[in-house]
Amino acid sequence: MQTEQRVEELSAPTFPTDGRRVVFYLLYDKRGEVDDYIVYKLERLKEHADHLFVVFNGMLGDEGRSRLESVADTVWERPNVGFDVWGYKEALAHFGEESLAEYDELILMNYTWFGPVRPFAPLFTRMESTPAHFWGMTDYPEQEPNPYTKKGILYRHLQSHWIAVRREMFTGDAWRAYWRDMPQITTYEDSILSHESRFTHHFEELGYTSAVAFSHEDYPSEHPALLNADLLMDDGCPVLKRRAFFHFPPYLDQHAVIGRWTIKRAEHHGYPVRLLFQNLARNSKPRDLHADASMLEILPDVDVSFDRDNPPRIAAAVHIFYEEMTDELMDRLVMLPVPFDLFITTTDDAKADRIREVLDRRGDEKVSSKEVRVLPSNRGRDLSAFFIGSKDVLEPGRYDLVVKIHSKQTVQSSFNAGRYFKLQQLDNVLNSAGFAANAVALFQKEPGLGIVFPPMIHIGFPTMGRGWYANRAPAEKLAAELGIRVPFDDVSPLAPYGCMWIGRPEALRLLVEHPWKYTDYAPAKKHFDGSLAHVQERLIAYAAAELGYHTRTVASTEQASISHTALDYKLDQMGATMPGYSIDQIQFLHRAGWLGHGGIVALTRVYLKLNHPRLAKLLSPLERPARTVHHWLWRLRHWEEWKRYREEAEDDVIEGELRSEK
Repeated sequence: MQTEQRVEELSAPTFPTDGRRVVFYLLYDKRGEVDDYIVYKLERLKEHADHLFVVFNGMLGDEGRSRLESVADTVWERPNVGFDVWGYKEALAHFGEESLAEYDELILMNYTWFGPVRPFAPLFTRMESTPAHFWGMTDYPEQEPNPYTKKGILYRHLQSHWIAVRREMFTGDAWRAYWRDMPQITTYEDSILSHESRFTHHFEELGYTSAVAFSHEDYPSEHPALLNADLLMDDGCPVLKRRAFFHFPPYLDQHAVIGRWTIKRAEHHGYPVRLLFQNLARNSKPRDLHADASMLEILPDVDVSFDRDNPPRIAAAVHIFYEEMTDELMDRLVMLPVPFDLFITTTDDAKADRIREVLDRRGDEKVSSKEVRVLPSNRGRDLSAFFIGSKDVLEPGRYDLVVKIHSKQTVQSSFNAGRYFKLQQLDNVLNSAGFAANAVALFQKEPGLGIVFPPMIHIGFPTMGRGWYANRAPAEKLAAELGIRVPFDDVSPLAPYGCMWIGRPEALRLLVEHPWKYTDYAPAKKHFDGSLAHVQERLIAYAAAELGYHTRTVASTEQASISHTALDYKLDQMGATMPGYSIDQIQFLHRAGWLGHGGIVALTRVYLKLNHPRLAKLLSPLERPARTVHHWLWRLRHWEEWKRYREEAEDDVIEGELRSEK
């Protein structure tokens, strides 16, 4: 009580004119690496810190340590336990009270933000003259009940990514007791309840005065760091939270947060957004980032952006199984804005001769050189042709861009669906000369852009909601072998369904350098989901992201119109059965669980999960075996129909592939 009374009698201090500041910067990276946005930030933060102490949670690699040591006074590595809370606790103990007493202000900050998107200097100047024992960058309002515990109060608090504390507070007994008595932190919720949401209220109750640089009271939402980042930047806030670009997209959709506009605002204020994309690509689920940052580009058919003074070296890698499509594919390729080298792969000498005849007849001036290669096997189809048959084309430094298309005829589906799938791919890669120029210009503008491809097919195919199909488990296994640590999307991967794209060869290095063999791919009769080609198709964006390259989807204006109107109607129909925002409907369906093929069993299970969750939990061990039995009963009931469908659908392709392999 004596300590509390003494604190209350102290006036809130300002930062001395000749004051000294120490910054404890906590960093975690699962690869033990240090991305460029960290170095950029610390270089500029160093100007305002007399000592920069970096705490690295986990195993730090040699290159990462070297990068940090170039900008920090101390680089201290510790086990990745206790989240940032125990990182601060142990770093303060390591630094020592005697050393800390030499400073007038300490700042606890972490790596969860990009910056400075606006200069640090005006912020420090303003806050140095603000009377306070401690201050933060942003705050969060009080909530009752506490959303984490469903009871009590979540007190208004400074957000923990930046909390500054002055000498009068960090040299006191209350400060020592706070960190001494800090419980072990094992979950994200622990860190919120035991530190972030507790810190401000705890010290204010002891009589200390807090301040906030950008108060939530000055913004139109309770969480401006997430929901009003553009307004914060306009007001001079140097911090842009990373979470705005990997948070659950339906939540941001509910609050009309347009990440694309936020990024444009950061770029407007001078922040190099390539640093943002490099880090997010490596550490976010690709489809989440794609949605949060609105990374679909609808390109016009008039060239509005290509830089003809800086033409890229382009190769076209084209697999032609159906040689009658040669003219059609060449009509697309000559839309490219610069001459290109043409590499065609096919399955036998007769096809190769007919393809050469077409090329000779056409005499396209855009084709700088041409080569038709006969592959020893068609296992893996266009993807083995790309990663094995065209591997030399993808060597580092040989070409700036590679255009990959192929003679697509989806014979497994109806005529209309197959025709649409082919055009959805070709129109969204090479729709016109102007479109192609704008697509290539994206790479000129963005050095970190790795690949562009069409959006997910959803007309004529039940792709949405099940894009992984049977490929997720083998994709996880292959990703581990290739060193891909990008988190996987939950429902469907961000992938080039249909396998047509424009990309940088170096962005695909992890897939290109692997010593693939034709025998790794499934034979013609087993070219189904779960086989290597289908797995590779779903790993394209992830392989690029691991190297720091981001992905965009591209669409022509006509294809965007066709897709959007169909999606608009389908979502409207699906939403008609449930109230609320999309996030409410999605969460409801996720709670309900898998519906299978319907029927009384599935509906009963859903009813129990929604209305009697305890009973449903008791019965949950039976869910997987019941689902398996249900699946096979359905297959047996429809076996002859399914078998006839598969045989008819694959007959033409298999016959040609077997002939080429012989």
